Amino acid sequence: MNKLEAEKRIVKLRELINDYRYHYHVLDESIMSEAAADSLKHELAVLESEFPELITPDSPTQRVAGKPLDKFEKVRHEKRMISLADVFSREEISDWIHRNEKLIPGGKIAEFFTDIKMDGLACALKYRDGLFVQAVTRGDGLVGEDVTQNVKTINNIPLRIAKDGDVEVRGEIIIFKKDFEELQEKQRKNGEAEFANPRNLAAGSIRQLDPKIAASRPLKFIAYDLVKPNLSTHKQAYEMLRELGFQTSNEDRVWSSGDVGQMFKYIDELDEYRKGLPFNTDGMVIKINDRKIYDDLGIVGKTPRGAVAFKFPAEEATTKVRDIVLSIGRTGAVTPVALFDPVSVAGTTVRHASLHNADEIARLDVRIGDTVIIYKAGDIIPQVKEVLVGLRPENAVKFNFEDALKKQYPELEFERPEGEVVYRVKGESSDLILKRAIEYYASKPALNIEGLGEKNVEALINSGLVKSIADLYLLNATSVAKLERFGEVSANNLVTAIQSTRHPLFAKFITALGIRHVGAATAISLARKFGTLDALMEATEEDLLEINDIGDVVAESIVAWFADEDNIKLLNDLRKMDVWPEMEAAKDLPLAGRSYIVTGTLSAMGREEAEDKLRALGATVTSSVTKNTTALIVGEKPGKSKTDKADKLGISRMSEAEFLKLIDN
Repeated sequence: MNKLEAEKRIVKLRELINDYRYHYHVLDESIMSEAAADSLKHELAVLESEFPELITPDSPTQRVAGKPLDKFEKVRHEKRMISLADVFSREEISDWIHRNEKLIPGGKIAEFFTDIKMDGLACALKYRDGLFVQAVTRGDGLVGEDVTQNVKTINNIPLRIAKDGDVEVRGEIIIFKKDFEELQEKQRKNGEAEFANPRNLAAGSIRQLDPKIAASRPLKFIAYDLVKPNLSTHKQAYEMLRELGFQTSNEDRVWSSGDVGQMFKYIDELDEYRKGLPFNTDGMVIKINDRKIYDDLGIVGKTPRGAVAFKFPAEEATTKVRDIVLSIGRTGAVTPVALFDPVSVAGTTVRHASLHNADEIARLDVRIGDTVIIYKAGDIIPQVKEVLVGLRPENAVKFNFEDALKKQYPELEFERPEGEVVYRVKGESSDLILKRAIEYYASKPALNIEGLGEKNVEALINSGLVKSIADLYLLNATSVAKLERFGEVSANNLVTAIQSTRHPLFAKFITALGIRHVGAATAISLARKFGTLDALMEATEEDLLEINDIGDVVAESIVAWFADEDNIKLLNDLRKMDVWPEMEAAKDLPLAGRSYIVTGTLSAMGREEAEDKLRALGATVTSSVTKNTTALIVGEKPGKSKTDKADKLGISRMSEAEFLKLIDN
C-alpha cells in the first residue's frame, strides 16, 4: 500500500471509528461490536505506525487510554466418553430443563451443577490402589489410545493418590494462555513456525510418539469428572477430585431449581470475565447434579440427556476480502468462499469463511476488496456478519456468480435447480460423487484399501451403511457380511483393511482427500512443506505459492477445499474417530538428523527457498549457531556474528556451490 492509498484508508477508518465512538459513548447505543471496533482501531494504528507523517491530533489512536514408541495401543473405555450437545441461548437451556423434567420422577430437577468448558484434549486417567497406571484419549468415545508415557510428563497430574481400589478421573489436557505465548515467542526467536492455537498444540503434543516432545511442552491436566468411584452428585465428585490432588477449573457451582435465573446471570458474568482466565474456554457445561438421575436419563445418539454445553457468543473482528473462490463439495454443490487477510477470532487465526450461496453474496453485497465483520458461529465456523460499506474501495465491483463459475471451472457445466439456492454440477448425483470420492480415497495412489473397489463401494453406499468417507470407519463385519457381495471372511478382511488406515502417512492422506489439481507428487510437496494437516489447513495462498510446483490455480483450489464446510465437517468427523495422518518420517530423508544455517545472499535462490529445500530433504534449519549445527551455508555478505560463532565452535562452512551439490544429490 502506497502513501496515497494509506491516506484514503486512514481517513475512512477514522470516520467509521469516530462514528462508532459517538453512538457508543454519547448515544449509548452500539452500531457494531466492541471486538469489531477494536479490530478497526488496530488496523488504523498499524497504518499510522507505517506512515507516521499521516498522524493527526484528532486521530482515535491519539486518545490516552520417555522413550519413543512405535505406535499407540488401542484401549476400550469401560464407560463411554461422550461429548455434549451444544446450546446457544437461555431459551434452549430452558427447553432442555423442561424436556428432562418430563422424564424424571416427581417432574422437578432439584439441583444443577455447572463448570466452565475447557478447550483442550479429553483424556481419562486410571489409578489402581492409588498408583497411576494408564492414560487414554477420548478417541471415538468407545475406543481411545494409550498415551500413558506422554501424560506422565504433565507435572500437575499426581502419579499417586490417597485412594485404594480402581479410580478413573477424566479431564482436559490444555496449555495456559501465558505459557502458549511464551512458546510462540520462543518459536519466533528461533525463526520457526508458530503454533496455530493452544488446543491444537496440546492435542498434538500428546499424540507424539516421542514423550520428550510432550515433556518439553507446558501441558496441564484439568479434571472435570470422577468416573470411579461413582459418588451421589457431581459436586461431591469435584470435591473428591480436589482432595485427591487434582487441579480443577475452580469455576464449578451448584444451583437449586429456584436459582435458574441466577444461573443465567452467572453465565453472562462468566462471558464477561472469561478472557481474564488463564486458559481458553468457549462455554459452560450444565449438568443435573444428581448422578443417579443423570445416568438414568441415558444417552440420545452420542450425547447424554442430563447435560448440555452452553456456547458463549462468538467474538468478532474486521478484515479485508482478498478473493472469492468457488468450491465444489462432495455433493456437487458449489460453495462460494471468501479469502481474508488473516485475523484472530475466538483464539484462532481465520483466513476464510463460507458465503454459502449466490443469494447470500447478493444479500451481503460482499465484494473483493471489502472490509467485513466476521464472527465464529458457536466459536467454530467463521461467518461474514456484514460489509462495512463505508470502507469499500472505489473500484470494487459486484460479484458475478455465473461468470466466476465459467472462469474457475471452464470444463464443467452447472445448473441451479428450480426452488434451490445452490448451483450444482450438471448431471452429477450426490451418490455418484460420493462413490467416486470413496473409490479414489481407497485407490493405490491414496490409502490403497484392499477390497474397496468400485462394486463394493457401490454396495456399501446403496445399502445406506456409508453416507460419507467417515462412515467407513464405523463399519463392522457383521453388518457388511449381510450385503449380497460379502461373506464373513471378506467382510472381516474389508473392515480390517479400512481400520489399518486410521493413521496413514500425511502425503497419502492428502492424496486421498481428492483435492482438485492435487496428485501424489503435489501431496508429497505439501507434506514436506507443512508437516501436519493442521498446518496445511491454516495455509494461505501465499504460503502455498512458496512451493515450486504449485501455481495460482492449485493454490486457490487447496485453500477453497479447506474452506468448504462439507470438507471441514468430514475432517472434524475423522478427527473425532481418531482417523488422522501421521507426520512424515523425516528419518527416511537424506539429510535427516542434520542441522544447517543459511547466512548471507545466495545467487541461485532466496534464503527462504534454500531453507525449504533443506527441510524437504529432512534437515533442520535454525537461526542460531550451536554446537549441534552441522554446517553454516555462506553466501555473499554473511552475518559476522554467525560466522564468528561458527569458527569459535569449529562448525564447518559450506559454499553456495557445495550447497547446490548437496541438494542435487
